[in-house]
Amino acid sequence: MAHTVGAPALSGMGSQELTEEIIRTRAYQFFEQRGGQHGHDLEDWLKAEAEVMGKKPSASVDETERAQSAAAAV
Repeated sequence: MAHTVGAPALSGMGSQELTEEIIRTRAYQFFEQRGGQHGHDLEDWLKAEAEVMGKKPSASVDETERAQSAAAAV
């Protein structure tokens, strides 16, 4: 079986590992959408985790994003 370069080898992964890989991939997509701006790794992870697990992101993530947006606008 051939693997695509850069694609995770999913065979043999447990469900916990697979879930973490999906969250990691989604969090990285958020990072890319922001233009590669660093310093938001925790927010990206929590947002991705909430999305993957079907939960609403916590209020603290929303508040942090609003505060960072306001600070960037100044």
